[in-house]
Amino acid sequence: MAATVLVITALEDVTADLVIHVLNERDVPVVRVDPADIGPDLAFGFRIGEEGPLWAGRLRTSSRELDVREVAAVYYRRPTPYTTRFEHLPQQQRDFAAAEARHGLGGVLNALQGATYVNHPHAVARADFKPAQLLRLAMLGLRVPPTLITNEAEAARKFAIDHERVVYKTFRGLPRGEDDRTGAIWTQRVGPAGFDETLTVTAHLFQAEIPKRSDVRITVVGRQVFAQRIIAPDGALDWRRGDWDELAHSPISVPATIETALLAYLDSFGLVFGCFDFALTGDGDDPEDWWAIECNPNGQWGWLPDAAHIAEAFADILSTDVRKETAGHGDAP
Repeated sequence: MAATVLVITALEDVTADLVIHVLNERDVPVVRVDPADIGPDLAFGFRIGEEGPLWAGRLRTSSRELDVREVAAVYYRRPTPYTTRFEHLPQQQRDFAAAEARHGLGGVLNALQGATYVNHPHAVARADFKPAQLLRLAMLGLRVPPTLITNEAEAARKFAIDHERVVYKTFRGLPRGEDDRTGAIWTQRVGPAGFDETLTVTAHLFQAEIPKRSDVRITVVGRQVFAQRIIAPDGALDWRRGDWDELAHSPISVPATIETALLAYLDSFGLVFGCFDFALTGDGDDPEDWWAIECNPNGQWGWLPDAAHIAEAFADILSTDVRKETAGHGDAP
């Protein structure tokens, strides 16, 4: 039986394209699917019990057909939300159809016996909460900015007075508005004078501002570590808010103690890959210069100068089990 890499992502995903390109160059069979295409362009029939404890059956797109028993590895990127497929329906029908699709089709795609997931969506979900991230990073010995999560104005005022320079960050990205456009709320400086009882409406994250000289994005794939120092031309507090083409990138060595902690972090959450953000207060030679900010368990890396090497690292992991499976069946009748 042939072995295949299943790529689960949206139709337009440049980052996934980089990995698929490398897999194609290696002659590794790849099938790409967006579960939100469920309908005439994505049909399936899965069964269990007839061939042992595994899901069997076929997944058919407009151009490909796949026996799910052939899947040796899954690259789970950023598929379209199921709700998008059913947004034309009344709310109750929309929510029901999306939930059924997620638990049915998604449930099978998340339970393929013996497949390597990069990353498994359940692991991503566990590691997607900033409070859990910050706690785990601190437990592993990394420096984490003093942080307050609160909905109390007085607690926020006291924190800001105690730390003098404080920033506000969101826990999640800004959702789409009624005009179907997305936006962003960047990291921003705040002070006690701006806090009032409106804070009680929801949770807020405040951190002591780190006097950084630069930022570092570390992409870890398996046991391979790729690190880039990032400097915004205007010294922006949040480098994401400007023109990314104007950012200055340069490779940087990660201290051994930091690298060991990052590998342990991924292992603790059952992750194979993660994008870590650090604030750097010095030149980076001293581990004390490194302040851990967060880890995105499904982060972007396609824009980085070393993206080609990162794509190769992904292909290394995804194709390993494909090669093993192919070799294991080479002498089969």
